[in-house]
Amino acid sequence: MTVKLSIRNLYKIFGDSPEAALQLLEKGRTKEEILAETGNTVGVQDVNVDIEEGEIFVVMGLSGSGKSTLIRMLNGLIPPTSGDILIDGANVAKAEGEELRSIRREKIAMVFQHFALFPHKTVVDNAAFGLKVKGVGATERRERAMRALEQVGLGAYADSYPEQLSGGMQQRVGLARGLAAEPEVLLMDEPFGALDPLIRRDMQDELIQLQKKLNKTIVFITHDLNEALILGDKIAIMKGGRFVQVGTAEDIVGDPADDYVAAFTKDIDRSRVFKARRVARPAEPLERAGLSRTEALAAMERSGRDAIYVVEDGVPVGVLTYRDLAAASGDDAADAMVAAFPKTRETTPINDLYALAEQGLPIAVVDGEGRLTGVVEPRAIFAELGKEPDAPREAATAVAAE
Repeated sequence: MTVKLSIRNLYKIFGDSPEAALQLLEKGRTKEEILAETGNTVGVQDVNVDIEEGEIFVVMGLSGSGKSTLIRMLNGLIPPTSGDILIDGANVAKAEGEELRSIRREKIAMVFQHFALFPHKTVVDNAAFGLKVKGVGATERRERAMRALEQVGLGAYADSYPEQLSGGMQQRVGLARGLAAEPEVLLMDEPFGALDPLIRRDMQDELIQLQKKLNKTIVFITHDLNEALILGDKIAIMKGGRFVQVGTAEDIVGDPADDYVAAFTKDIDRSRVFKARRVARPAEPLERAGLSRTEALAAMERSGRDAIYVVEDGVPVGVLTYRDLAAASGDDAADAMVAAFPKTRETTPINDLYALAEQGLPIAVVDGEGRLTGVVEPRAIFAELGKEPDAPREAATAVAAE
């Protein structure tokens, strides 16, 4: 994958003596100690991450964790104390004047929680407002604003006014305003935080569907772990200005880095986070051509399986069970093959496998071309969900050291 946004050794210190605060950080002083000693506040400290093109990268943390400071540094609203922010090689952290304006104009757009629509302007004029500020001509900005409104499903409301729209629709206008700039990187600072829970979930689903079409690089800020797990291709958990852990939803829930992360994830429904690949095992299928009942039974006995898949050119065409084979009279395995078998993808959440597991057969896991890549045994699903959550890495390391 191509790295779109690279953040290196990024710090932000608020106060009159940031260099002194940086030196104290290097000596291992805490954020609280530095505030007491220098009066400076550590907003962001030593953030390092690569964000891939087309990825939704979610930064999750409580109030005061530094997440909003971080996102405002990404588009130059807040200058960093030190470090680099590279977008396609252009360094936002070092850019000034026309260079910074060019990056904002061509590379980045931002969507805020409070969408601040102008009540006296139509929906299309609100969506086009950022383009007007940038000096885009009237005809072009209306065309681009209309295109963005169509993308978020509001084309029919172009000539309406904000007061005529619901809260969720108004937020979509805010999103359209960001999309109208046709950015390569979209920064979203708690954009759904002010919405009612049901509308918020609808907006999350809409963003996922929109991203499938647009494939933007998105940095999304939230204080809601469930939202982070729903949206994030990668998630960063932030505390005290630092990234405590960066990984996929499965990484965060299944392998918490410390007690802080574990506390956030302990009540999460693991079946909605863990995917089929977590409980899959090698399929060890048999080739269909010339397969005999005797050969299939012998293969089952060698592998300790009571069901095994049959493939042609890697694609599953049926499943054989030990019981059906043992009861069959002829030696052609096809006579005992079950052609209606459960099938899924490796990215399917475990909770979507329950209905398939009810068939009592191993679930075939296939890739985008329909080839068999593994199987999920029904008992493996419930064994995984019955496990105690993994201990945080810090705790596990400490136990091992003892």
